Amino acid sequence: ELDLAPPHRLDRETSGTQILSRDKDAARRFFTLFKTHLVGKSYLAIVHGVPTWSSFVLDAPLGEVGLGGANKIAVRQGVVPDGKPAMTEFKVQSSKSGHSLIEAFPRSGRLHQIRAHLWHLHLPMLGDKIYGRDPSAFLEFIETGQTPALTQRLGLSRQALHAHRISFPWEGANVSVEAPLANDLQEYWD
Repeated sequence: ELDLAPPHRLDRETSGTQILSRDKDAARRFFTLFKTHLVGKSYLAIVHGVPTWSSFVLDAPLGEVGLGGANKIAVRQGVVPDGKPAMTEFKVQSSKSGHSLIEAFPRSGRLHQIRAHLWHLHLPMLGDKIYGRDPSAFLEFIETGQTPALTQRLGLSRQALHAHRISFPWEGANVSVEAPLANDLQEYWD
């Protein structure tokens, strides 16, 4: 009897690679690998904007932004002085038509880390309802669901984030798994 459990999570709208364990012992072993930072991950994101840099490391603490002012979403994370340490390395893979395809390497595992760090860098992710260019998108989505009008405004029906690669040591070997960019994201990029 298999007990498939994910020892790590992806945001609901993120496509790509994910580890599933066959039993609780394997899940515990993976949890230890994640906790000791022995799992390497990279993501691909399509963002609005073209950065002036080809690679950049953002070492900026993340925490809840707090409700008030323009923020009406309790779950939104942001760079805050008293936040938890968070570091993400970014590399521009390609840019065209005012958009960039960026590879992100999170060096910590904070909630919405890549999305919040890109938002902080003024590179909002295409289709992102929480950290995108339209601050009313998430609240509209909660009320009406994904509508054709919302998709048209956001450019995609989901955030343009894809778990591209994951690598880890396992039983004396180094395992690396890569997933090509999801079809909807590839079609948009093309």
